[in-house]
Amino acid sequence: MPLTMQTYLIEKTKTSIKVGFKDPNMTLITPMIKALNEDSNVKLVRYIDQHPELIDRALYVEVTKGDPAKAIEKAAEAVSKYYSS
Repeated sequence: MPLTMQTYLIEKTKTSIKVGFKDPNMTLITPMIKALNEDSNVKLVRYIDQHPELIDRALYVEVTKGDPAKAIEKAAEAVSKYYSS
């Protein structure tokens, strides 16, 4: 049975979002972070990697304007488009 990365919402405010990962796949997360950093509406991107047996890894995104969830969606679409070309 193949392992799949599971995501879940930890916290969302008007300007930020924190998404948790079970079985994170850095092959996907790394280009997502790059795409988010290239978005002019994104103020801050952090990948939170603490002790994996105690807490799940997470991605924190803060925006200056717009919806932080939409920023993640936009980055995911850019990564998908890049790798499917």
